[in-house]
Amino acid sequence: MSLQSGARRALRQALVSTRPHLHHHQTPKRISPSPLPSAKYFTTSPRFLKDEETSGKEGQYARTDHTIQVSYPGPSSSQLPPTDNLVKGIGHGGVPTLPTFSLQGKVGVVTGGARGLGLVMGQGMVISGADLAIVDLNKEEASKQAQLIVETFKRDNPTAARLPKITTHYADVSSPESVVSCIRDIVAAHGKIDSLVTSAGFTENFEAVSYPFDRVQKLWGVNVDGTWLFATEIAKHLIERKAKGSMVFIGSMSGAIVNVPQPQAPYNAAKAAVRHMAASLAVEWAKYGVRVNVISPGYMLTALTQKILDDNPDLKEKWTSLIPQGKMGKPEDLMGPVTFLLSDASSYVTGADLRVDGGYTCT
Repeated sequence: MSLQSGARRALRQALVSTRPHLHHHQTPKRISPSPLPSAKYFTTSPRFLKDEETSGKEGQYARTDHTIQVSYPGPSSSQLPPTDNLVKGIGHGGVPTLPTFSLQGKVGVVTGGARGLGLVMGQGMVISGADLAIVDLNKEEASKQAQLIVETFKRDNPTAARLPKITTHYADVSSPESVVSCIRDIVAAHGKIDSLVTSAGFTENFEAVSYPFDRVQKLWGVNVDGTWLFATEIAKHLIERKAKGSMVFIGSMSGAIVNVPQPQAPYNAAKAAVRHMAASLAVEWAKYGVRVNVISPGYMLTALTQKILDDNPDLKEKWTSLIPQGKMGKPEDLMGPVTFLLSDASSYVTGADLRVDGGYTCT
């Protein structure tokens, strides 16, 4: 018999000898809990013992021994990091928060950044300290919005040490040649790329049997191919630099559920593809220090969504009735999640799907 098995048998015999035997038809007496041990100890329990193991008779009661004590490894306060590493000024404006949430010194790229969710997430990246490259088919609009972000930042942060650098770039995200050219321009302007948010995308509502195939291909090209092309080209850049990086693909709750009442099968399938693409690339690129995650928004009240609801007033009531929080989200609800996933605060998070949907997909 090994020393280890002998010790286990001795412990079991000691436990058995200290307990009264109960037959299965007897009701065990209620025992008041023992007083808590001193601060330097905590209580643990051995394996539960069945009645047949202690009395030789079949039973149904399990018991533990509360007398066993194990020394606690030092005072609990020693497990906390020093507070001077927790609260500091971050970002261009010096907002006090965890320094790991800072994007200071990072260069981020956001596709579809001239409007809607992409624009607001880009603004969140800037507030958190990043310089930004806005990519859009409409470069003129992107330039106007970039100027507005800088002006808003100056107004809200009059004592900021420096202003964010924001550049704008044209790209057809579904074209490999256009994507390569765009990334080359961004690197020339900023010197590097550290992070990516793929917000370019669109949806349409057609019944599947009447959905024009050329429109299906276009939708897939923007939502799926565009994500793939930007992700792989920026991954090449990061790997060549031997630099860590973070990517956030903007998926949708539609990648996990089927929206009602509107028919949008190709969009749902495209966002499901984006979600699994992120998981696959997260595994493949983990060895390079490149993280890939997904944010899956629910119904967000953008200017485009508002127009749809204005034309279909019954649709808003239908949508909100299915949201546990009872309301649609706002674009700024994505600022925090995207900052978290791009920053070192999520350094051990990759391949995740963060749903920002008011609880819609829980029901």
